[in-house]
Amino acid sequence: MDARSPGSDASLTLDPAEVRTILFGVMLAMFLSALDQTIVATALPTIGVAFSDLESLPWIVTSYLLTATAVTPLVGKLADIYGPRPVLLAGIAVFLVGSIACALAPSIFWLIVARALQGIGGGGLISLAQTIIGLMIAPRDRGKYQGYFAAVFISSSIAGPILGGFFAQHLHWSLIFWINVPLGIAAAVRSERALRRLPPHHHKHRLDVLGALLMCLATVAMLLALSWGGTRFSWGSVEVLGLVAGSVVLWALFGLRIATAVEPLLPLSVLSNQVVLTGIIAAACAMGTLIGLSIELPLYFESVLHLSASQSGLAMIPLMAGVVVGATATGRLMPHIPHYKRLPVAGQAIGMLALAVLAIDPAGVPLAVLVLLTGIAGVGLGTVLPVATVGIQNAVPVPQIGTATAAMNFFRSLGGAVLTAVFGAIVIGLAGVSGPHETGGSLALGAAEAATMAHAFRWVFAAAGFALFIGLVATLIMEERPLRTTVHHIDIE
Repeated sequence: MDARSPGSDASLTLDPAEVRTILFGVMLAMFLSALDQTIVATALPTIGVAFSDLESLPWIVTSYLLTATAVTPLVGKLADIYGPRPVLLAGIAVFLVGSIACALAPSIFWLIVARALQGIGGGGLISLAQTIIGLMIAPRDRGKYQGYFAAVFISSSIAGPILGGFFAQHLHWSLIFWINVPLGIAAAVRSERALRRLPPHHHKHRLDVLGALLMCLATVAMLLALSWGGTRFSWGSVEVLGLVAGSVVLWALFGLRIATAVEPLLPLSVLSNQVVLTGIIAAACAMGTLIGLSIELPLYFESVLHLSASQSGLAMIPLMAGVVVGATATGRLMPHIPHYKRLPVAGQAIGMLALAVLAIDPAGVPLAVLVLLTGIAGVGLGTVLPVATVGIQNAVPVPQIGTATAAMNFFRSLGGAVLTAVFGAIVIGLAGVSGPHETGGSLALGAAEAATMAHAFRWVFAAAGFALFIGLVATLIMEERPLRTTVHHIDIE
C-alpha cells in the first residue's frame, strides 16, 4: 500500500514546500477569525447610524463572541473524530455564509443573527490551525510556528481597526464582511489539497451531544453575565445574578456529565493531565491580560495621558509588537533550551515588574517610559503562548491533540472575557463615570475626572500584574517534559 494512502501506517514525508503551503493556508484561516474580531469595532457607530439603532450595537460583538467561544471545544472533538481537514473546510464555509449574510442584512436584528452564525464557523479556526500544526510538526520544532501565529493575531489586531474605520468612513460598512469572501476562498483552496497530505487522523470517538449542549449553555450564561454586568444591568441585579446562578448550575451539571459519560466532550484524562491543566491556566491568564489591556488601554491613553485617537492607536503598537517578539523568540529558542520553562517564568516576572511600575503613578509616567513598559509587558505575555501551546500538545496522545488544543483556546477566550469584565468593572466602579465624553472625535475629561480615571487605572495595572502572577505560579508548577522529536506517522524532510 502506498505510504500516502489514508490507510497506511507507514511514515508520511512532507517536504518544506508542502509544509509552507499547509502553513500558509491555515494561517489564512486563522487570520480570518482573528481579523473578524477586530475589524467590526471601528465600524459599529456607522452601522448603528445606518440602521438607526445604537442600543443594539453591543450585540453585534457579543453574538459572535458567544457562539465562537461555545463551539470551540466541540470543533476540537470533531477534528479528533473526522480529522482536521473536513472540519476546517466546513468551518470556513459556515463562516463565509455568515459573512455574506452579515453584508446583506436588512436590519440590525438579522445582522446580529448572521454574526452568531459567523461565530459558529469562525470559533474553531484558530484552534484547528494549531491542531494541524500539532499533527504536522514535532513538538521540539513546533514552538517557532507559534510565533508565526502570534504575528497573525497581532497583525489582525492592528489591521482590523484601520480597515474597519476606512471602509466605514470612505466606502461602505458591508465591506468589512465582504472582505472575508476572497480571504476565505483563498484559505480553503490553498489548504484543501495540501491538507490531504496530513497523516490519517480519524479516531473512533463518540460525540457527547448532551455534554456539548451543557457546556455551550453554561458558557453563554457566563458571557452574558460578564457582558451585561455593570453596563446594561448592575452587578447585583436579578438578571445578572440569575445568569451567574444559571451558569454555576450548568457547569455543575457539565462536571457531572464529565464524570459519568462513557466518552465526555472533555475527557478527564485530558483535564486531569498536570501539564494541560497548568498550561491552560497560564495561557488563560496571559491571553486574558492581553485582551483586557488592549481594550482598556486606549481609554487610559486618551483620558489620562490626553492622546488623540490616532496617537492612541500608535501607542498600542509596542504592546502588540512586544507579544510578537516574545512569542517568536521563545518559539525559536525552545528547541535549544532543555529547561524551556525558564523563558515564560522570566518573561512573566519582567512583565509583572513593568505593570507594577505603571501602577505606581499612571498619570505621571512619561510617554517614552510608557512605551517601553508596555513593550516589556508585551514581550513577557508573548513568552507564555508558545510554551503553553506546545507543552499541552506534547503532553497528550496524538488522538487527543484536537480536544486538548480546543480546550486551551476555549479557556483562553474565557480568560479574555473575564479579565476584560474585571478591568472594565474597575474603571467604571472607581472612576465613578460610565464612560468619557466624546468631543470632536476625541475624549474630553475634566481635571478631576482625569485624576479619578488615573486612580482607577492604577488598580487596572495592579489587577493585570496579579493575573500574570497567577500565570507565573501555574508555569512554575507545570511539569517540564522533554519535547518529542517526532510526530506519529509523519516526518519532515
